[in-house]
Amino acid sequence: MSNIGVIGLGAMGSGMAKSLRRAGHTVHVCDARPGAAEAFAREGGVVCASPAEVGRACAVVVSVVVNAQQTETVLFGAEGAATAMAAGSLFVMCSTVDPNVSIAFEGRLEALGLHYLDAPISGGAAKAASGEMTMMTSGKPAAYACCEGLLEAMAAKVYRLGDTAGNGSKVKIINQLLAGVHIAAAAEAMALGLREGVNAAALYEVITNSAGNSWMFENRMAHVLKADYTPLSAVDIFVKDLGLVLDTARASKFPLPLASTAHQMFMQASTAGYAKEDDAAVIKIFPGIELPKADQ
Repeated sequence: MSNIGVIGLGAMGSGMAKSLRRAGHTVHVCDARPGAAEAFAREGGVVCASPAEVGRACAVVVSVVVNAQQTETVLFGAEGAATAMAAGSLFVMCSTVDPNVSIAFEGRLEALGLHYLDAPISGGAAKAASGEMTMMTSGKPAAYACCEGLLEAMAAKVYRLGDTAGNGSKVKIINQLLAGVHIAAAAEAMALGLREGVNAAALYEVITNSAGNSWMFENRMAHVLKADYTPLSAVDIFVKDLGLVLDTARASKFPLPLASTAHQMFMQASTAGYAKEDDAAVIKIFPGIELPKADQ
């Protein structure tokens, strides 16, 4: 058992930290939001005031922040972890970022004598909390050697996709292409049903037992039925992630018509005021429908 750092205690990070604690590790945590680290530590764990403090205490630091900009701050900001970590330590990057950014992080950390693992995650908050999520990893053999057993403590499925950074992030953004398109299509289908006067609960029951079902329809349209738009994954996450998908494809002039349309739908929802709501709120862009109310 060892000292492991987790930076970022959002929907996924908090579950991952709990999984590590459940596996018997001493988990050092840091979060920019006041009180988040303290709430975790009340059940066991060590609160750190900055990423640098986490880096000084831990040979493995797992970062679960929102995007590349936040990862840059975690690593190289004024109180960043990179210069505080001992030579030979490992930084595990779990955010969804441009693959080229992940490759660059690997190079910058190697120059400091640190190991780096490109390790985006998927599965949602519930699977993160139960240790049943998926990790899409790539990195050098020395990086994997630093975290033997740790990844499996956080994830039921750990895929090794290459011996340098980049492939993990590439596979993750392809997953996000599908996730975003599926949510947008699910919202469109439910919106059409509401427009045509179909009972929403009945439609949900039929679709989830028919060939048109998807995991995203089943999961996200349940939020719509409950009128619960608490952001487990916010609209703006898919503005970002589908943007990364399109940027990657644009660099090689590869057409992505469905991803482009889904991105526009999330952009419309964001600018309409739903940016911080659950991504199922993309259904709110459709005119002339009456959405289920919270008491239904």
